Amino acid sequence: MLVRIGSRGSRLALTQAEQAGAALRRPGIELAFVPMTTAGDRDRTSSFGQIGERGVFVKEIEEALLAGRIDVAVHSAKDMTSTDTDGLVVGAYLARDDPRDALVGADMLRPGMRIGTASVRRRAQLLAAEPTISVEPLRGNVETRIRKGRERRLDAIVLAACGLDRLGLSAEIGLRLEPEVMLPEAAQGALALQVRAGEAELVAHADDAETRRRVEAERQCVAIVGAGCLAPVAAHHDGTTLHALIAAEDGSWVERRTGDDPVALAEQLVAYAQ
Repeated sequence: MLVRIGSRGSRLALTQAEQAGAALRRPGIELAFVPMTTAGDRDRTSSFGQIGERGVFVKEIEEALLAGRIDVAVHSAKDMTSTDTDGLVVGAYLARDDPRDALVGADMLRPGMRIGTASVRRRAQLLAAEPTISVEPLRGNVETRIRKGRERRLDAIVLAACGLDRLGLSAEIGLRLEPEVMLPEAAQGALALQVRAGEAELVAHADDAETRRRVEAERQCVAIVGAGCLAPVAAHHDGTTLHALIAAEDGSWVERRTGDDPVALAEQLVAYAQ
């Protein structure tokens, strides 16, 4: 049986697709990898808000899955919309890697630093932690952002630790930012294996139940808050408690909530922001 695995074409995305393939390999299964280009890949200069809402790195892959051109889509789960696309389901989450954000180029946050990131979630929390920081937009794949950060002589950039780890670039990390300082994006560190509705058995054996429990609570919370890419919202389940926040883009206020119920937590955040 041939299983066609679709993913973005960056080195990180292909590494993640190979990771998914390793989890799916069984006797009688032949794998074919299908790299694809998304709107987020084609436009590396515009802000995410100018390109479109959350999902700019998954839409074309989902369309290929719905059309039957691929059988499994591998996504960084944080790139997905907060609710499942009609006709598609996440059949498996692989065991989660480090969900934290990482500081590259420095080993601590200092006053007056110039830090590169395109994420409004990261920007809001950086400014809340140290208002004198200058946050500069920075887009591209992992290697491109590291290179651009050096070329522009930025003091540091912020990237997902899991991406650096998967690419063998852990030595670039100066500091892994604890959730108390930088609450991660919902589902960060997890890989989602998406399939057509009714075909979950194709990947179900690769599903990590604990990762699913945590990630789905995070996604549910963010979905209720109604966050798109430009909304400084974050959610992270540490295994015991769900932590969530909403913030002003300029970091002038950050409201955190913790609890067990993602619905109640989201409603508290929405009420605060109104």
